[in-house]
Amino acid sequence: MSGLRFTHLDHCSVIITDLAKARAFYVGVLGLKEIAKPRTFDFVALWFELPDGQTLHLLQKPQPDTRSPRHFALRVTDVKSAREHFRDHGIDIQETGPIPHCDRFFVHDPDGNRIEVIQWLEPYNPTISGAETLDE
Repeated sequence: MSGLRFTHLDHCSVIITDLAKARAFYVGVLGLKEIAKPRTFDFVALWFELPDGQTLHLLQKPQPDTRSPRHFALRVTDVKSAREHFRDHGIDIQETGPIPHCDRFFVHDPDGNRIEVIQWLEPYNPTISGAETLDE
């Protein structure tokens, strides 16, 4: 047994190109609270507070990341209301394949970063809902 034990995801970082557009999306649409980045940073970054001490970091670069299936997921308590919220803000919603006992969809921020919005209707139980074998 290893002495290495993870307690939770600490943060996720994504690339942005336009601070004003990113701030408008992450504060204005997602409703996240911006917090000060570390004073030792000598580069442009926006930090946002998430529950349980987790944070989201936006790092400014001249070019956006390549679009891909990579994403981070934000858990919500009411996915139906979340869908309505994004539609009210004119943000395209991409539905996706089902996972047992959850409802989810994807949106993109102004730089094309993929964000999953997910509500677990029941906790995930790999014994009941998992694949027969692990991928090789």
